[in-house]
Parts: sequence; C-alpha cells; structure tokens
Amino acid sequence: MTASIRDAGPFMWLLLTLSVVALAYILERAWALRRARVMPPALAEALADRDPAEVRTLCHANPSPLGHLALAVVDHLAWPKAENASALEVRARQEVAQMERGLVVIEIIVGIAPLIGLVGTIYGIIPLFGDFGKAVSGDNALLAKGIAAALNKTLAGLGVAIPALVAWSYFNKKVEFLAVELEGRCDALLRRYYLGSPRTGEAPAVPASRP
Repeated sequence: MTASIRDAGPFMWLLLTLSVVALAYILERAWALRRARVMPPALAEALADRDPAEVRTLCHANPSPLGHLALAVVDHLAWPKAENASALEVRARQEVAQMERGLVVIEIIVGIAPLIGLVGTIYGIIPLFGDFGKAVSGDNALLAKGIAAALNKTLAGLGVAIPALVAWSYFNKKVEFLAVELEGRCDALLRRYYLGSPRTGEAPAVPASRP
C-alpha cells in the first residue's frame, strides 16, 4: 500500500494531504458543534427564571454561543426592546458565522478532490496512449496496469470527496437547527425581561446591574 502511494506521483500525495485536512476540520467541527458546548445546560435552564445579574455571571462562566447572545441581551436591557433585538440580530449573525467556520474548507475539498483525481488520471493515461502502438506489439499487461494505476487517482479523489460531502451536509444542517433553537431561546429571554414594561418598546422596569 505504501509503495503504491509512493509510486502514484504528486496527485495522489495531494489527495492524501486533502484527506488529512478534511479529517482535521471534520473532527474540529464535531467537537465545536456539540450541543452542550453551544448551549450549556446550566445556562439554558437559568435563562428561564434568573435575574439579569445571575444570567450575566453564568454567561461569563459558560462562554458559548448561547452565553454570548444572552450576554448581549442583558448588557442592553437599558435600551428599548426594538434596539436590543436589533443588536441581538447582529450578534446572532456573528455567532452563526463562527459556528460555520471551517465548513467552507470542507466544501472546497468536496469540489476539488474529484477534479484532482480526474486530472491525475488523465495525466497518467496520456503517456500510455502515446506508447499504445508499442504496447499492442509488446506486453499488453503493462498497458492495463498503467491504466489501472491512473484510474486509482479518480477513485482516490472520490474517496476523499464523498465522506467530506456527508460531513459538510451534516454540519450545515446542524448549524441551521442550532441557530433556530438559539433564536427561540433569545426571543423568549427578550420577552421575559420586557414583559413588565409599561409599553412594549420601553426598557424593562428592572435595570441591568453592571459588574
């Protein structure tokens, strides 16, 4: 196996490098997008009934996308609800972008790995057909072996792209589901803090304490 990779040329080495990069990003995203890491249970439960000062303390103790968003709400409670919600939307887009970090690399690998394999195959077949006349009068087994070796690059490219495509699709959907849940929790937090305001657009009656 090692000898075949060594003899396969630069295209196979490039595909091997892409496979290592894809695996590294897949493992990193699998760790970063764990539900407990995005929405720590202790913080998620606290948002339902704790006062702003306690929520702020828990957000600092549990750095996470949910913690960053809840902290954005608590830090702007002196603002009218509409302005607070607008600031929260900006912060939410930033958090979603952070959760999607690295997925573009996996997407690029999905696109280029089969192409690199195909180019490697064509590059390997061209000289074989250039000597096709000699191969016909000589040993046809060498020609068949050369074509098989060239086609291995296409197979390797697909072998890198398919698992990367599965991981990319899975993580995209996971980010989408987590973003929807984060939006729901933050909307509930806004409603709870502004519920007692004399008017919907005013700041809540209980001001946020500063650390």
